[in-house]
Amino acid sequence: MGASSSYRDPKADVIRKECPHSHQGLRIMDFIGVARNLYHIIVTIACLVLQLLWYFLQIIVSTWYYILAVGNLLESYFISYGLLKKYKSLPIGKLRYLAIVIESEDAYQTSKVVKLLQWLDSVGVKNVCLYDMNGVLKKSKVAIFQEMKNAKSIEEVREAVTDHVTDHMTLEFVSYVDGKEAVAKAANLIFVENSKRHNLGGELDCQILLESHLNQALQIVGCKGPEPDLLLVYGPVRSHLGFPAWRIRYTEIVHMGSLNFMRHGSLIKTIYNFTKVHQNYGT
Repeated sequence: MGASSSYRDPKADVIRKECPHSHQGLRIMDFIGVARNLYHIIVTIACLVLQLLWYFLQIIVSTWYYILAVGNLLESYFISYGLLKKYKSLPIGKLRYLAIVIESEDAYQTSKVVKLLQWLDSVGVKNVCLYDMNGVLKKSKVAIFQEMKNAKSIEEVREAVTDHVTDHMTLEFVSYVDGKEAVAKAANLIFVENSKRHNLGGELDCQILLESHLNQALQIVGCKGPEPDLLLVYGPVRSHLGFPAWRIRYTEIVHMGSLNFMRHGSLIKTIYNFTKVHQNYGT
């Protein structure tokens, strides 16, 4: 009995020696697990905060644009009813030629186009160019002239179009095809003239498409129309939609939004702002 009680198992000593290391390893693993959980919690909270900030920023921007839209709408009504004195008298003489670009789908709304022209006529704008890509306005020319009794086509007017007249409105109708045909005619004329000089013994001019040559050729073929002082774009995109580029070198372009939401006050304000701008022309 005594011998058995004093017996010590060597494996137990080994287990006792290994236990401190195993506990330390478990503590390290627990710490890593806690750190990972804490990291995921922090990342989740950070993502939530960023998402809330993004939504809050969107609300601020949307509110700001809504306030601006309401302000512009109220200002437009005030201008239309003559409550803002500075818009009552416009130095319309500075606006010698106005171009209006209308998106082709909106151009089918002849009644709105006529209403827009009547607004322009009432403030003294007498020279207007109407443009759309597909030539819808050109097809509606007869209907527009029936409504605009005091309007004349640019082909009927003998005096310079940019001269300010008071007895009638001059209308020009242009489409994308007109611009392509004009460039083709002008290029062909330049090529023919250059070929003639070469056949007569002269040197072939390699620089045959200079701006001055093109302008002269467009004038000869009858496609060098007046350059608008101001171009108003009615449509969903901020683009002149293919309006002849050689006619808008110094033109101020303003996007007016959709024709469906055109406002008299916004039109008056745009013209007023244009008349207050001083333009410097380079040489």
